[in-house]
Amino acid sequence: MSSVRLEKLFTEMVKTGLDGLALNPGPSLTYMTGLKFHLMERPVVMLFAPGNSPAIVLPELESAKLSTLSYPVQPFPYGENPDEWDASFAKAVKALGLKGKKIGVEPGCIRLLEFGYVRKGAPDADFPDSGKVVGSLRLHKDAGEAAAMRRAVDVAQRALEVVILQIRIGMTEREVAAELVVQLLRHGSAPEMSFSPIVSSGPNSANPHASPSERKLQHGDLLVVDWGAVVDGYLSDLTRTFAVGEVDPEYKKIHQIVLEANQAGRVAARPGRACAEVDQAARKVIEKAGYGRYFFHRTGHGIGMESHEEPYIRGDNMQLMEPGMAFTVEPGIYLTNRNGVRIEDDMLITENGAECLSDMVRELRVIG
Repeated sequence: MSSVRLEKLFTEMVKTGLDGLALNPGPSLTYMTGLKFHLMERPVVMLFAPGNSPAIVLPELESAKLSTLSYPVQPFPYGENPDEWDASFAKAVKALGLKGKKIGVEPGCIRLLEFGYVRKGAPDADFPDSGKVVGSLRLHKDAGEAAAMRRAVDVAQRALEVVILQIRIGMTEREVAAELVVQLLRHGSAPEMSFSPIVSSGPNSANPHASPSERKLQHGDLLVVDWGAVVDGYLSDLTRTFAVGEVDPEYKKIHQIVLEANQAGRVAARPGRACAEVDQAARKVIEKAGYGRYFFHRTGHGIGMESHEEPYIRGDNMQLMEPGMAFTVEPGIYLTNRNGVRIEDDMLITENGAECLSDMVRELRVIG
């Protein structure tokens, strides 16, 4: 990754009063370095301190990865004997002068394993929640990141279009999900997808986060497909709802309401508006139609290297939208034990408005 990101990180750390920052394998470490490591029993931690080359503690067998870095780092590799790992962490902390200092961590990412080693290396240090430090940098996507997200949307849409032609009454949700994963890979998605596809039918579609089951698709079902692809580390997150054969008129009605809510949310997105205004615009449509109590989650969430990140599109979030922010608009109506609808698109705030990255047909399509 570019040294520009490193300098921006140091500026943000100084601004927030951090002496150091500890990142373990995850999106933020990849964002800062371009490096990917598995979370495993061997800990990996990179320590950042303004004015110093970062220090990284890692297994010797992973050391070759460092040759791809665009800025110098201080490596502290260790062997297979866990009794020697503490010493590597202590040396890294000492090299950056972080003993007794303020070392930020990401609570949503760092595990007790890595935190334990860092704390042993710097027993008198403070470890404040610093998730927003790198998050503030990741919040604004640059042109390269936006391009990767557009490709991820394209891959996802083309993959589902192929699957739609294969769906038949009697297939199970798991069979549809399995074929979708295959097509995502064939169309160019990375195998490490940020979330597994949600394929839910009939009563299951009224559960927003249902897992694909052995339930067979039946005539009269609504079928919700929530899926995405990953390209160059950036993801797409989309949802479309289909009719399996002829469906009850009320289901057609709620689909149309959600479609209008989705459009209202997308239209409301622009620079300078609060995230809450997008949520309110979509929610107002559903409430006006009399289905407000059946829409019980936020309208969207940020996307990028993770499927859920800032900004969050909820009614109480007064954070202003700025160019480079990317997020979903995904209103829904869920009739418990009956059927549900959700329509989700990916948005990118631009200098003058908002770009919808996804354009797959949103109208109710009959399949099966």
